[in-house]
Amino acid sequence: MKEEFTAIQKFIDMGIEFGVNYGFQVIGAIVILILGMVLAGWVAKLILGVMQKKDIDITLSMFLAGVVKILIISFAVIIALGKFGITIAPFIAAVGAVAFGASFALQGPLSNYGAGLVIIMTRPFTVGNTIAVAGVSGVVEEIKLATTLLTDEEGELITIPNKSIIGEILHNSLENKIVQGSIGISYDSDPDQAISVIQSVLAANKDVNTENDPIVGIENFGDSSINIGFRYWVPTTKYYKMSYVVNLSVFKALKENDIDIPFPQREIKILSNT
Repeated sequence: MKEEFTAIQKFIDMGIEFGVNYGFQVIGAIVILILGMVLAGWVAKLILGVMQKKDIDITLSMFLAGVVKILIISFAVIIALGKFGITIAPFIAAVGAVAFGASFALQGPLSNYGAGLVIIMTRPFTVGNTIAVAGVSGVVEEIKLATTLLTDEEGELITIPNKSIIGEILHNSLENKIVQGSIGISYDSDPDQAISVIQSVLAANKDVNTENDPIVGIENFGDSSINIGFRYWVPTTKYYKMSYVVNLSVFKALKENDIDIPFPQREIKILSNT
């Protein structure tokens, strides 16, 4: 029993000694950590608010605010560790060694993060733009460090690894996408009249973009028809819908104006030996 009391007394004495020797360091470290996290959150919000007022891209704004927040918290942790006399040099060396080894195993994911950083900094496209890259096309919904998210007209979510974007040929048509159509008219019809009719159809459709004028003209001369080509811009989210609507309207308008739309014809000559 006496030995148990002695052990308890020794434990209490050690606790008191630790509290006397390190109490202020522990309290100081906790205070520094709390102040660091509060300051980091406040500075991040301040930076984000200033950048939004300057109309800077939201993705870039959030990324920079997050980096600043992490840096401030890291400095607070370093200062707090210093209160205990802990040097961070060996810790940094160990982290560096681990990161060097992990970089080989994580080369693919890390390259995505590096590519994402390049996209955020250089801004070849922003949220709301229409891009075509890596064999897919859609409206940019979100730009992350590792991936870029697109949506198409069907509402499908397309996830592209950022390393598949950097270094590739990128098409950015902003909010719109170009539609290309063609229809054949008879060689007996007036191509000027047909072009005028198609131009009127496009001008009457409110979803056809007016900032980029539609282009209508003779595309080529076929075996049975003069092929009239037309190109116009529509919102990306209405690409297929508008192309079908315009094609039907063009067909009806040509019919109403007595412009013949021929079908392929072949002349067959029968030669007799008699």
